[in-house]
Amino acid sequence: MTTLSGEDHEPAEPPRKRATMRDVAALARVGTKTVSRVVNKEPGVSAALADRVSAAARALNFRPDLTAGNLRRSDRRSSSIGLLLASVSNPFCAEIHRAVEDVAHERGVAVFSASIDEDPQRERSLVAAFSSRRVDGLILTPSATDQGYLRDEREAGTPVVLIDRPPVGIEIDSVTVDNVAGASDATAHLIAHGHRRIAYLGDLTRIATARARHEGYLRALGAAGIATGTVGPVDNLHSEDAAEAAVWALLSGPDRPTALFTSQNLVTIGAIRALRTLGLQHTVALIGFDDFELADLLEPGVTVIAQDPARIGRLAAERLFGRLGGDTSPAAEIVVPTRLIERGSGEIAPPPVGA
Repeated sequence: MTTLSGEDHEPAEPPRKRATMRDVAALARVGTKTVSRVVNKEPGVSAALADRVSAAARALNFRPDLTAGNLRRSDRRSSSIGLLLASVSNPFCAEIHRAVEDVAHERGVAVFSASIDEDPQRERSLVAAFSSRRVDGLILTPSATDQGYLRDEREAGTPVVLIDRPPVGIEIDSVTVDNVAGASDATAHLIAHGHRRIAYLGDLTRIATARARHEGYLRALGAAGIATGTVGPVDNLHSEDAAEAAVWALLSGPDRPTALFTSQNLVTIGAIRALRTLGLQHTVALIGFDDFELADLLEPGVTVIAQDPARIGRLAAERLFGRLGGDTSPAAEIVVPTRLIERGSGEIAPPPVGA
């Protein structure tokens, strides 16, 4: 499903010209050599003069062109794009990376990647670093709650596509999945197998996908008439170890849940470890959001709500290259559906009442 952002759109403004060293020099009333020395942190410039140049650079949103010596073609393209992911070590991100790389390789374009680590400040710093190296476009999984800061990149003519999370504060292309529907399907599946005490284990609550999956979980409980406070959610789990400890605590106490919905692949792995340590992998049902390698070879196999990271990455890359090719259509949200894969862990029935 593809939906366009908004109904009425103003005519696209021409890309704003990037500030150059000459622009900074003119504003600071110095020579370009002085600007170069300040930018490259060379000696021979007084502190007061350096401050004046730096202030001018900030006012103009100037970023040094670190690849200027290599940009000789008339289109001023660097034949490279930047890919910023939550963590390149996460299997979900790794599949996205490979798909983007494959699409770029077909076009003779290099992909530079980095991990944001769910750190908004790191995100902005990496965007600035990639822009300074004049990448032709950016694909990123945002951690910041507002992406309005990307407006400078857009106005400078750099196309941006978000993946996994929708844009906030700016209209730009995105490729996401229907997290609410996927989480609702997972919870409804557990309910259909007789569960009423279903624990939700979520990622960081400031992440849009985590909030959407929690919403889907609550919707399914509400539709079934199950009180949402039956088992309190456990949020802000962002590692296997944190998830393992949380599941251990839930299942070691009184009134333990009969089923778990883990909303992220690393959280699922932590939950599996806890279940196996406690010997409850055949007693407590489990559904995880995100498939992962070898999930089908465990005993029982892990039932999941599967995304298609390869398709997400491919669609994002194709959208980016479409923009680079001259596509000026309105910003679009491309939504990729999820699917439920039954393997056994999500089909375990709860014990009889009183057992």
